[in-house]
Amino acid sequence: MGKIAVMTDSNSGLTPEEAGQMGAFLVPMPFYLNDEVFYENETISRDRFFEAQAQDVEIHTSQPVVGDLLDRWNAVLKDYDGLIYIPMSSGLSGSCASAAALAEDYDGKVVVVNNQRISVTQKQAVRDAVRLAEEGHSVEEIHRYLMDTKFDSTIYITVDTLKYLKKGGRVTAAGAAIGTVLNIKPVLTIQGEKLDAFAKARGMKAAKKRMIAAMDEELADRFSDIPAEELKLGAAYTCDEETANAWKKTLEEHFGKPCEMDPLPLSIACHTGPGAIAAGFVRVYPGE
Repeated sequence: MGKIAVMTDSNSGLTPEEAGQMGAFLVPMPFYLNDEVFYENETISRDRFFEAQAQDVEIHTSQPVVGDLLDRWNAVLKDYDGLIYIPMSSGLSGSCASAAALAEDYDGKVVVVNNQRISVTQKQAVRDAVRLAEEGHSVEEIHRYLMDTKFDSTIYITVDTLKYLKKGGRVTAAGAAIGTVLNIKPVLTIQGEKLDAFAKARGMKAAKKRMIAAMDEELADRFSDIPAEELKLGAAYTCDEETANAWKKTLEEHFGKPCEMDPLPLSIACHTGPGAIAAGFVRVYPGE
């Protein structure tokens, strides 16, 4: 197969400008504030989103509109022979399964990759796919690599408030009330399909230490066979820039390598609220 395009959604944390510079195509994820639809990075800014969240506006995520997604695929395929589409993890949204069903009508020209990523790990999958496409690999070969390495990543997240986890049903009202009084900060993890509870800590400082300790454990165990140069350190946040930069510095000093940091995508921010921080590792295609 000839020229291959790579497309992802804004859950990767990519902005339209970053995607363009990378050589990828980007689908903005829709959000509803009350009954009005907005599109991430296009018709709603992060500041507006968090302002609405603070005002207890009813916010819910949605999948890309089928017609819009098909229009984007068809437009790309006018200039390309095949398309790799990398949506967010199927365990976090139904958009992956929907896209896979739509791709069945494209006779192999559109391949949907369910490598169960989001945020900085999804962004790296896009970067790897672009590299592989530039090297002349087929959609099948790119898909195989992304699936073979899909579990070579991890993300840990802690939140500043239990309010939004309670709203999403991830903690009970009683649990949230007790946790708030005791200053409990849950540590969540994404290792594969879903956002799961991992640990609890008293205060944000302890939560950060628990995340770093968990990452140390993974370096010594799950990632021990991956060369250091193929393991990227990443971080993400919904907190203020000063706190985020301090977190990045802490990670770089502890692990002795550069840290790529992005704002958390709004689909995750819906559940975490403001003040959340995350960190993790992701395998990169050799030679980056």
